[in-house]
Amino acid sequence: MDPITKALLFSWDVRYEILLPLTLLGALQFIGWRRLRQRGAGRFANGWRLAAYLTGLALLILALLSPIDVLSGQLFFMHMIQHLLLVMIVPPLLWLAGPFATGLWALPRPLRLQIGGWFQHESGFRRVLRLTTQPGLSWLLYVGVLYGWHDSTAYSLAQGNGWIHDLEHLSFFGTAMLFWWRVVGAGPHIHGKNSLLSRIGYVLAVVPPNMLLGVAIALAESPIYTYYLGVPRLYGLSVLDDQRIAGLIMWIPGSMMYIAAALVLIARLFVSADRRDDLAKQREGKGRRTPHPPRLATNE
Repeated sequence: MDPITKALLFSWDVRYEILLPLTLLGALQFIGWRRLRQRGAGRFANGWRLAAYLTGLALLILALLSPIDVLSGQLFFMHMIQHLLLVMIVPPLLWLAGPFATGLWALPRPLRLQIGGWFQHESGFRRVLRLTTQPGLSWLLYVGVLYGWHDSTAYSLAQGNGWIHDLEHLSFFGTAMLFWWRVVGAGPHIHGKNSLLSRIGYVLAVVPPNMLLGVAIALAESPIYTYYLGVPRLYGLSVLDDQRIAGLIMWIPGSMMYIAAALVLIARLFVSADRRDDLAKQREGKGRRTPHPPRLATNE
């Protein structure tokens, strides 16, 4: 193994301000999951949900503290891989676990009841949260943050300043959590339960802007992000080739993530339709069933 690769593979950044909160979230999720199972709610607190949540946290740590983060400052395509983890893979994994209800059960009963009260139908907190997380606004924030941080000036500013770089990651992840909350349909359902058709349209509406940005980056004939002109080039990869690879990653695998989510929702739509048909047939069969005629008593 060459010295550069070896140094990069061991360049983990142990940041306790990130590691400790994520560890706490994982512990709370496990405690709540275990309590729900002890109460017989195994259908909701099943193994795959806990595995999804812990996998999401592990990938978040990988994106922020591993050599991926170090390499993102040297190679643009590694930044794009980090971007995929933060906005397209980790958030849906976390929401699939149903973390809100499970996390509540990890808390002491008084605190659990207090937080649960914030989400009652008439609470001011619920009304404000519902207003500020409307689907159209969440979609615009998600796409706006995507385009905003890929502006060449904003990108160079984030790479050259530690707290702005952290703000970039936080805004990417925060808006992605809002976006995928709607797509996955996880609780709390403060907007009502959205239909599968609306969720399919919602996730597919991101594909065109994501593809356009990826195509623009991949087909650019000159370097867009001048920050990479001033850093050492690794493995003989030119700035322009690095940029093309990054654009292709956003264009193809990035867009496929949204399409894959839509396909899963479409499959669920067909399954739901089949179930409704089966129930209708069962009701129809019961309605047509005629009772047996009463037996007449006979004297022998």
